[in-house]
This record gives sequence, structure tokens and C-alpha cells, in this order.
Amino acid sequence: MLAKLLLGIVFSLGAPLALFAQERHYVSYGGTAGFQATVWAMKDLGTFEKYGLNGDVVLVGGSARQIQGVLGGSTDFAQVDITAVVAANLKGADLVVVGGTLNRIPFSMVTQPEIREPNQLRGKKIGVVNFGGVNEYAVLAALNEWGIPSAAATIMPAGGAATRLTAMSAKALDATVLSPPETIKAEKLGLRILLHLSELKTSFPMNVMIVRRRYLEKNRDVVKRMMKAHADAVYQLKHDKKKGMAVLQKRLLQKDTDVIQGTYDYYAPKFEFPPRVNREGAAATAKFVLDRVAGGKATMDIGMLLDESIVDELEKEGFFKSLAR
Repeated sequence: MLAKLLLGIVFSLGAPLALFAQERHYVSYGGTAGFQATVWAMKDLGTFEKYGLNGDVVLVGGSARQIQGVLGGSTDFAQVDITAVVAANLKGADLVVVGGTLNRIPFSMVTQPEIREPNQLRGKKIGVVNFGGVNEYAVLAALNEWGIPSAAATIMPAGGAATRLTAMSAKALDATVLSPPETIKAEKLGLRILLHLSELKTSFPMNVMIVRRRYLEKNRDVVKRMMKAHADAVYQLKHDKKKGMAVLQKRLLQKDTDVIQGTYDYYAPKFEFPPRVNREGAAATAKFVLDRVAGGKATMDIGMLLDESIVDELEKEGFFKSLAR
């Protein structure tokens, strides 16, 4: 009788029994910027189910908390920037990067309208989220490429994107780095987009998918199916604008079509397919973190940080080509 009652409850909820029996896998993402679309699309375009995963995506604010979630087992996967992975492994974590979907700095240098060229950033206040992360890396990379010593400007922690945009509007900051859709809002406020930092020569692994190394060793089939779901989502985002804009509109809670289209047009061409990490960019970023955290006294083997063997397998098996048929 009890068994029949439980069975009735399951069917009354409209859920198949297999779903309840299958382990659930969570992928975390750190914020609501448009470059997170490669994770959102796995859920919204149904690629988890397509590859036999009972998966979901969950917002966990900030890379540090995402990494804590993976290390503690509350999430299996996380999409973070590579600076956070290097910093965590430097402290003894066993995280490994299994692929990546964005190898460019996704920010733009946004300035007050009177700043018309990079050299005018000398002596100015440039806001970042905090020290040691991707925002600071982006600013330092830009200043370096422009031949401006980092000491020539004041780089200061100034909070999240919305807070910094407000500070820019109030002229409390002279410049900051933002990404769509905030850059589109910034232009509407009369602020200047000095440069899209994705145009810099430096590569930066912004979107990398991580797991614990021991999880990869024990659950290789799950990780492989996850990377199939991830790659499929990226392919659809890049090649089906209607689907891509629908994902962004849903996740950004944005009704302005111009903002959604601008965000899509900015990111879609930059997403990596197949989802590989730029090793040169990974090495440069690791050096930046090691210099900041350990004073340049530590080293890290990039070969140990990256394990793209599953992406290699999928390529040899013709999986990526099959998506284009």
C-alpha cells in the first residue's frame, strides 16, 4: 500500500521515476553578465537532458564561493575565471580545468566622456571589483599594452558592476571596466567606451569549467557528458541568434531588445568552439596571480592545471563536427 501511495505521489507531480533515481549535477556560475550564457544555455536549451544528465545551473556569487562549493561537494562543476583556480590550487586545492568557452577579456574600458585616449588615464581613479581578480588583471593588461605604468593611475576596489556604473555616473570614478549589458547602459548615460579589451593582444581564460581532480578520475563519464552538453550549448548560442537572444532575455530579465541584441552580438563570436583554453593566456594569468599572492616565489605547472583530455577525446570521436551537420 505504501509503495503504491509513493508511486501515486510521484506520478501526480508529473515526474518520471528515472529522474528521481538519477543523481543530480549542479553547475555554478558567478554572476549575471552576458558571458555566463554558455552555462545558462545548458539548462535553457535542454542539453543536460540531451546527454543523459539530470543537471541544473545555480548562481553562486563570486568565484571564491563557487570554488568552496566545488571543494565542499555541494556543486560538481563551476564556470569561473582562471585567476580563482590558480589562487585556490596555490593554497592546496585539487581543482582542474577541463575546458573553456571564452579566452578574451570580456570587458571594455569605460571612462568619463572627457577622456578620449588611453594616455589620459594617467593620474585617474580606475575602479575594479577587488584586487587580485579578473578586473584588476584586465586593467593592468590594458595599461601595459598602452605603455602606461600601473603606478601612474590609482586602481581601487569599488564593488560590483552596478555599483561602479553608479559611481561613474556620479563622477566618483574616472574609469572602470564593464561588460555588456552594463556597457550598453553606460553609453546611454553618456559615458565613453574607450576600448573593448577583447581587442588587446593578451589572451585571458575568462570562462573555464572546473571540477576536482579526484572527481574527474572517479566520474569521467559524467564529466564527458557534461562537456558534450556544454559544447552543444555553445554551438547553438553561436549559430542560432534567436535561441541565444532568448536565453539572454530570460536570464538578464531585460526587456530592451537593443540591449539583448547588443549583448548577443558582442559575446557570441567570442565563445570558443570546441571549448578549449588558451594555454599562453593561462600561463600569463597564472604568473600574474603568483606574483600577486606569493610575491613571485611560487610556480605552477600549467600542464597540471589543465586537463583537456576529454575535449581531445570528443574531437577524435568527431563529436564537434557532428553538431554542425
